[in-house]
Amino acid sequence: MIETPKNLTRNILFGMFLGFIIGSFFYYLEIFPESLVNFVRIYVFNLGSSIFVNLLKLLIVPLVFFSLVSGISSLTSMQSLGNITLKTITLYLSTTAIAVSLSLLVGSIFKPGSGYSSEIAPPDKLPEGQGIYETILDIFPSNIIEAMAQNQMLAVVFFSILFGLALNKTNHLTNNFSDSFEKLNTVFMQLVIMIISFAPIGVFCLIGKFVITDGLDIFQEAFKYVLLLIIVLIIHAFVTYSLIIKIFTNLSISTFYKKMKDVAIFAFSTSSSAATIPVTLKTVQDELGVNKNVSSFVIPVGATINMDGTAIMQGMATVFIAQMSGIDLSLFQYVQVVILAVVTSIGTAAVPSAGTITLVIILQQFGLPLEAIGIILAVDRILDMLRTSVNVTGDAAVACIVADSEGLLDKNLFDK
Repeated sequence: MIETPKNLTRNILFGMFLGFIIGSFFYYLEIFPESLVNFVRIYVFNLGSSIFVNLLKLLIVPLVFFSLVSGISSLTSMQSLGNITLKTITLYLSTTAIAVSLSLLVGSIFKPGSGYSSEIAPPDKLPEGQGIYETILDIFPSNIIEAMAQNQMLAVVFFSILFGLALNKTNHLTNNFSDSFEKLNTVFMQLVIMIISFAPIGVFCLIGKFVITDGLDIFQEAFKYVLLLIIVLIIHAFVTYSLIIKIFTNLSISTFYKKMKDVAIFAFSTSSSAATIPVTLKTVQDELGVNKNVSSFVIPVGATINMDGTAIMQGMATVFIAQMSGIDLSLFQYVQVVILAVVTSIGTAAVPSAGTITLVIILQQFGLPLEAIGIILAVDRILDMLRTSVNVTGDAAVACIVADSEGLLDKNLFDK
């Protein structure tokens, strides 16, 4: 097993804290010349954070490809792959439905949009998304190289499954060629560890970049919305996932969350489920004991369709905007929001603030003012970090459940 650097969590938390302090120092204390502030923001925080995220993204496609191919090519039963696929998608869509329902319930009870007095500032440009038709079509790429270059993860997963199946059927003709993919997968896992070693510096730059640019004052105007959203995210992350793990497995909840803390911090700092895939895969396989046959499928698919945090935001934002606009949504419309949030989550890109794209679809459906997205975007950056942490926690929970149901979970390694 490839070992993770020692004291990683402590160092990452220290880097995050230092980023907050130094970013706030430059943002709130007007004692430095503008040229120095711009230099620190651009050449320290922006450059450092971009390099770190690029290094993580660099590994996404090859790691997913080699991991999935090596896993499928070693399967002895194709029925197992079908079972894994069905269980994974069912669990992901179910938790997303629970997430948005919880958000709508809390929003309708505590009414975050009531009494909102600020002017609605329209965003500079409304985000544009793609429909369900295009999302489904993108799963079947005409050019796999282009799909890989654009990080279209569903397309990469589909091609990897096809390649793995073909390799599985021809392994006896190619002198066990699948062994080469197993070795390449090990090499890329080592690359993950090498990049993780720089995580404290990367997290320092990512947090500093946010604070030095926007500060923390933006939360004052929509404080109730922000507070309720954070509460629902926490409830879903620690209550919903704990319940489904307990219902479907006998695994220790405390052990699960203890081993997931590094992944959650990574996801918080990058705001991207896709960029966190290498770290999530490493933790799920080497710490939680999930067999690579399961993790190599469940995690990449989860980074694409498991958007529980985004669904929570969409539900709360819809209620918030409806209430501040004086519009009462009916029970049937709430049900429509749940359905739309679940369906659109499949096509939501695993990149920062992508949830605002699908929020446009929901607002248009109910005739709610699109200019109100300006308020949501203003406070969205730090909330997007929290949402991504929830998403990757859900990915790992589903991976453990599916692996346990298939007898592909090393419980000794999980409990270690």
